[in-house]
This record gives sequence, C-alpha cells and structure tokens, in this order.
Amino acid sequence: MNEADRLDALHAHDILDTGPEVGFDDIVRLAARLCDTPVALISLLDAERQWFKARVGFEPSETPIAQSICKHAVGQRDLLIIPDLTLDPRTQSNPLVLEDPHLRFYAGAPLVIAEGLTLGTICVIDHAPRPEGLTEVQADDLRSLARQVVSLLGSRPIDFTPFA
Repeated sequence: MNEADRLDALHAHDILDTGPEVGFDDIVRLAARLCDTPVALISLLDAERQWFKARVGFEPSETPIAQSICKHAVGQRDLLIIPDLTLDPRTQSNPLVLEDPHLRFYAGAPLVIAEGLTLGTICVIDHAPRPEGLTEVQADDLRSLARQVVSLLGSRPIDFTPFA
C-alpha cells in the first residue's frame, strides 16, 4: 500500500475535522454495546494524527499518530486484536497504555475502501486485558460495522483519482 495514495484518498473524502453525524455516532454506540467495551472509536489516520470521527468513552477528539494503536491495523485485511496492550511490543510503551486512560485491550477492523486503501479503523477498547479477545460473533459484528462505516464514507462526495 502506498502511503501517499492512502493519504490522498483520506483527504479526498473531506471528512477530517467535520462535525458529528448521527450515522457514525450510532455505529460506535453499537460497537461498544456489541463488544461489551467502554470505548469505541472511528479513527481516521492522517500523516501526523489520528482523528476520531465518532467516539464513546474516550474524551480526546484526536491523538498524535505516534500514540495511535490503530496505525498498526493499516495494511491489514482483517481485525487486529491485541488482548493485552502492556504485553505487545508495538504498544507496551504507548502513553495511552502507561498513563491515563490506561488502555489494556484493543480490537480494530480496518476501514478499507474500494481502491484497497485503509483510511482508519473502527475499534473497541477496554481498560482491562481480555486474554480471550472477542467472541466469533463480536468479531463478525465489528467487521460488519466496519463495512457500514465504509459505506457511509462512500456516500459522501469525493474527488479522488487513485494512483494518479
């Protein structure tokens, strides 16, 4: 995946820094409920930050890309599940893990658009480790919700020519 093409596609959707939209807000509420987590986010990954189009249980509207757990899902075609963020070498030194809010569990489904580029994730997060991860039903629900986010993104007018 070409990072420049991914960023061009993200910017073409003209969604960064937009206001709340009920469709996206509904999806994160459902994700938290279905996966039984206190946090759910629709995270869009820009070059220097991750910005949250919708969120429940997490106050900041964005974090620096260096603190992003979701960035590890870019390029994946399926869920990224990290049962204990304190034990994973990719995340164990992350300030969001070491300090408040002390994140411990992460599951994210990549938001892959038709061109095969990942714009971000829909993720669920817990403050307690989950050695069992998600159930098969929860994992399938999170994948379904990712498809719904991509569908909502696709309903917005865009100006993007991939691989130009």
